[in-house]
Amino acid sequence: MAVFTLFLLLPFFTNNATAATTTKQRVYDEANLLNQKERTQLEEMAEKYSVKRETDFIILTTKNQEKKDVEKYMQDFYDEQGLGYDQKHGNTAILTVDMSHREIYLAGFYKAKTYLDRHRLDLIRDKITSDLSAKNYFDAFQTFITTADRYMGIKPGVDPENILFKLWFQLAVSIGMGGGVVWLMTYNSGGKVTIHEKTYEDPKTSKVLERRDQYIRTSTTKWKKPKNNSKGGSGGITGGGHSHSGSRGSF
Repeated sequence: MAVFTLFLLLPFFTNNATAATTTKQRVYDEANLLNQKERTQLEEMAEKYSVKRETDFIILTTKNQEKKDVEKYMQDFYDEQGLGYDQKHGNTAILTVDMSHREIYLAGFYKAKTYLDRHRLDLIRDKITSDLSAKNYFDAFQTFITTADRYMGIKPGVDPENILFKLWFQLAVSIGMGGGVVWLMTYNSGGKVTIHEKTYEDPKTSKVLERRDQYIRTSTTKWKKPKNNSKGGSGGITGGGHSHSGSRGSF
């Protein structure tokens, strides 16, 4: 009887355990940019990737009626909420959208600071800015989470947009190598040619009769100096003493 009762209660405890892992809030839509369905979908997505990277992916939107600087707003929010996957004030990647100044700030704390440095956060910001400008907030937030997740799977210090990491490039190389092997096998199957330009040459009577160098022209190559697109926000330290990486821009 006791075993039967435990069997009946087991789903209850299992469901409670699952619910406990999905009730953690990671989407703080204080500016009300999303509908309820979108918030739920983003919460589920943030939960999935947060567990995968052991880093909380946070979305924070605000009307910022206090007109506080967006970086300062993010820092105070992190301190007050004690954000972090592994512990209070722990691993966190956070996107803050300030609707008052129409600015965004991306930051990484602890593990996210290592994997999401300023360069990588700049790349993510570039990817989501057009959607934010077009008011496609849900798409922008999805892109933030999925791109941050992908970058955290790549060794720090490596450019995550390097062509070597592109799927189409990897497929092209694979197809090219496969085609090369097939061509080599086909070429060798027809027998080896043993006659070449040296076959009928007599080295005792053949020699170079004359050499001459002729100047043709001088060419100069000019390179365009790259522009500095930096918009600031390289990182900082919260009032609570937590260091973070950062990228800042407008939309």
